[in-house]
Amino acid sequence: MSTLDEITKEKQRLGEALARVDAQREKLIGQLGELAATERVLARYGIGTPAKKTASARTPSSAKMAGTPALSRGRRTTTAKPAGGKRTSSTLGEQVLALANGKTQQEITAACKGTRPNHVGLVIARYKRAGRLEQREGKLYATHSAGTAQPTAV
Repeated sequence: MSTLDEITKEKQRLGEALARVDAQREKLIGQLGELAATERVLARYGIGTPAKKTASARTPSSAKMAGTPALSRGRRTTTAKPAGGKRTSSTLGEQVLALANGKTQQEITAACKGTRPNHVGLVIARYKRAGRLEQREGKLYATHSAGTAQPTAV
């Protein structure tokens, strides 16, 4: 039975070694997570040099990036302007002034699809202060002041 005892002891020794390796692995996983978090913080605030990425992290998958243009965070890209310098779509202010012909603020907000309601409210408030909009009986009207015409030079 000495062979059976040797096998049991070897099995126990291997089990203990495996437990030590697992504990070391868990410790290294925790340290790797902390380093990744630190790297993200440093990258966000621009401290130090940027970390080198692996080849798989540098090359985006073709399915993920197939139809999307590369945009910088927080930057807008300019599109080609039509000939003559005229805009094809009007600004939010122009839309509000065009819609302000006896409609309520809620109706104007609903008509400006794709625009946040607080942005429409800011434009309306700004135009009220500037005197370009007036409110009568709860409805908004664009004022056509004579100050918009260009005076001729004498």
